[in-house]
Amino acid sequence: MKKPKMIIFDYGQTLVAERLFSGLEGTRAVMEHAVENRYNYTPEEVQAKADEINKELGRFDPKTRWKTTVEIPNHTFTGYLYESLGIKLDLTSQEIDRIFWDAASPGKPTKGMPELLEFLWEQGIRTAVLSNITYAGSVVEERINRLFPGNHFEFIIATSEFLFRKPNPRIFALALEKAQLKPEDVWYIGDNVICDIWGARSAGLYPIWYRGANDFPQPECDDVIKIYDWERLKEIIRDTED
Repeated sequence: MKKPKMIIFDYGQTLVAERLFSGLEGTRAVMEHAVENRYNYTPEEVQAKADEINKELGRFDPKTRWKTTVEIPNHTFTGYLYESLGIKLDLTSQEIDRIFWDAASPGKPTKGMPELLEFLWEQGIRTAVLSNITYAGSVVEERINRLFPGNHFEFIIATSEFLFRKPNPRIFALALEKAQLKPEDVWYIGDNVICDIWGARSAGLYPIWYRGANDFPQPECDDVIKIYDWERLKEIIRDTED
C-alpha cells in the first residue's frame, strides 16, 4: 500500500450525505412548471406512473440495480414520462433535473469532508469524483461546486454522460484516462460494496469502503479497509509511505 497520487470519490453518501429520497417531492416541484396538463394529472399520479416505469426497468431496485451497468440518463426518462402523459413543462431537461433533485433529495457535505479535501490538497494528492447518477453532468457539477466552493476536483464524472456505470470497469478506465494515471496510483472511496469496492478492485484501483453515511443493507466485505469518519483516512495517509 503506497500513498495515492489521486483519490477519486463516489458522490452519494460519500462526498455528500443526501436526505432520504422522495420522488413525490421532486415531482411536485417539477409539476409547478406545467404549462399544459391535458388530462389533469396530479403529482401523485405522475409519480405513480414514474414508479411503475422504474420498476419495469429495474432502475432503482437496490437488490438488482448493480447488475445493470448501462446508465439511463434522467432526461430520456423524464422526456418519455411527461410527454406520454400529455404534460408540457416550461423547463429544459437540465432544469427538470435540478428542480427535481433539489426537492427530492437535498444534500450536505459528509461530516469532515471539506476539511479532508483541504488536507488532501496540502498533501499534494489530486482529487476527482466518479458517480453513478442519472442527472445531467452539468447539474451534478453545479451541486458539487455549490457545496464545495473552491474545490480542486480535476474532473467530475456523472455516468449519465458516459454510458457505463459502476461496477463496470469501463467507467473506472475512463477516470484513469482522464487522470493519466495507472490503476495502482489511484484510490477509490465509496459507500457501496458492489459498485464501489468490487467495481474499483476489478479495475485495479485501491478501494476504501466509507461506512459513515451508509443507510442500506449490503454484503459484507472483510478484505478491505473500512472507515467511519474522515479523520481515520487522514491517519491512514499520514502512515502510508510515498
